[in-house]
This record gives sequence, C-alpha cells and structure tokens, in this order.
Amino acid sequence: LLAQTAAGLLSGTPLWAGMTANYSSTAGVAAMLLVNDAGDWSHIYPWLEHAQWHGCTPADFIFPVFMLIVGVSLQLALGRQLDAGAPAGPMGRAVVLRGARIVLLGVMLNAIALMAMGGHGFRLLGVLQRIGVCFALAGMIAIYLPGARAQWSALAAILLGYWALLAGGGGVEPHLNLPDRIDTAVLGALSYQWDAATGLAHEPEGILSTLPSLATVILGMRAGDWLRKGRIGTLAIGGAVAMLIGSLWSLALSLNKQLWTSSFVLWTGGFGMLAIALAYQLIDVRGWPPLGRAMGVNAITAYAGSWLAACLLAASGKSGQIYEQVFRAPLAPLFGEEFASMSAAAVFTAVFWIAMAYAYKRGWRISI
Repeated sequence: LLAQTAAGLLSGTPLWAGMTANYSSTAGVAAMLLVNDAGDWSHIYPWLEHAQWHGCTPADFIFPVFMLIVGVSLQLALGRQLDAGAPAGPMGRAVVLRGARIVLLGVMLNAIALMAMGGHGFRLLGVLQRIGVCFALAGMIAIYLPGARAQWSALAAILLGYWALLAGGGGVEPHLNLPDRIDTAVLGALSYQWDAATGLAHEPEGILSTLPSLATVILGMRAGDWLRKGRIGTLAIGGAVAMLIGSLWSLALSLNKQLWTSSFVLWTGGFGMLAIALAYQLIDVRGWPPLGRAMGVNAITAYAGSWLAACLLAASGKSGQIYEQVFRAPLAPLFGEEFASMSAAAVFTAVFWIAMAYAYKRGWRISI
C-alpha cells in the first residue's frame, strides 16, 4: 500500500496513499524548516541558500518537489475515488474548500508575523497560499479532466504559454519581467519585497508565477498515475527525460525559482520523480523504514508550528541571545560561523520532528 501523502495530509480525512510519498512529504517539510530557520542569516552554507536569481541550488529543489508530491497525492486519492464512481460535485467542493483553508492559514500566519516582528510588513501571498491555490486548481483538473492526454496537454500549454509571456513581457531580469510588473501593480506593498522609493515590488510566490507552479502539480499528478499503476520504470524514465528537457531548455530560459520558469518546472520536477521512484524501490519494495513518517502525517502542523515558534522567539527579543549563547559562542570558534548557524536550524527542526513523533504516537492528527 501507498501511505499518506502531502495532499492527504492537508485533508480532513486520510486519503489513499503509501510509504513512498509520505516519506517524500516528511523529507520536504523537514528540509523547509532547515532552510527557513537559519541561526544567522549572514552565515549560511551555499547549499542551504536559495539562488539569488538565476540558477538552482539544492535548497531550490525543496518547494517544487513538495508541490510535485501534492500532485502525486491528489492523483492517488482522487483517482481512486473517481474509479469507484464517486460524484464529481462533492469532491470538487471539498477540494476547493480545503484549498481555501490552506490559503487562509497562510494569510493568518503572515498576520501573526506582522504583529510579532517589528518592521515586518504584511505579505499577502506566500508558501501556503501557493499550495492552497494550486491544490484547488489541480484538484479540479484531476476531477474534471482526468484523462492523461488532457493533463499532458494542459501541462504543455502552461509551460509553453508561460515561456511566451516571459519572452514577450520584458524578459526575465528583476523588475523588468512580467510577473514582477504584475505583482508591483496588483500587490505593491503587500509583496515580499517592496521598495517605497521606486514603487517596485517582487513576490517569489506571486500571481503570474503561480501558473507554472500549477504545472509542477500537474506533472506530479501524471507521476502519481504511473506510481498508482506500478509503472515505476516509466516514472524513472519520465523523471530523467524531464530533467534532460529542463536542462536543455535552460539554455534559452534560465532556471529561476523566483519566477518558477518552465525549465525550472521540468528540472526540479524530473528530479522529484526520480527521487520518488528510488524511494519506492527502497521503502515499498525492499522494506526500508520510512524514517520520520510522523512529520509527514502532520506536515502542515509542523510548518505552521515552526512559523509560530519563530514569531514568538522574535517577539520575545531573546532569539539572538539564545543563538549566541547556545550555538555561536561554543560552536563557531571550532567549526565556523556557518556550522553554528546550521546547527541552530537543525536543532529547531529536530524539536518539531520530536513533537510530531509524540503526536503521531498518541494518535493526534491535526488537519485543516
């Protein structure tokens, strides 16, 4: 059997799933916490830091692979229900409402950050908001366009159409590209970055760039269909082909997480497909233990809880003191500033891993 996966974790009731995707979801959440909670943002190992603009670092794989898993789990869950003859209407309403709750949770967390952190502007969009929107849209595609040909066509149309929009809308340079210009006009000061002097904004989870993020989820749905049918060889080949096309496409359209370029979709999505195929062989076939499954079962709880904890530490004014005394002072002289910073992030992640393991052991499952 396939265990509970990212989209299943977002639901009020368990969706059909298995060890492979659940393990991938667990790894994704843990990696998000590790990358998002550095002890000292001035000292970060390059592989834990996102590319400044063009390029793709190891940290840049985390979010798109998680989005891919959302698509995998949607296909596993909704495909089974559709095969059983479940009516489309109730499923569609459930998917849209669940997506809306995820979006509202993301907005709420940003509001809490605004209140807890002095000088922190309110950000309307973000990681959870993107997950929620893409979850709802991809769910509707899975329900009302269930055929492989229709989904592949939708994926190709989005990737090629977005490329055309970027090419015809000012290129891919900061503030000159079409996504930045749309976010500046619509979001303005509600963006992740906002320069009041120039009136320019940048939002890495912006309005137009959500479109290729949806393509990542659709790619995940096709991967989920192969996984559900046991076509693991096809899944691995598909991942390799996607990475090859993405790498070749990057010669004309740079890999760029900030804009979520079409080449970035295929490069990171292909990697995720290969990782899922490998995890299937190791966990579902060979019986390796899915370490940390508890984190995957309460994925959104772990993410939201880490956000709230970071806000509370910042509001208390003691986060800097804790980092200095517990991590930097004893570790930096021996291993360097970057190691001390990473250690703080690792301990922060471990705290939530342990908390989620305790909740899992007690049978607690928190969903929205």
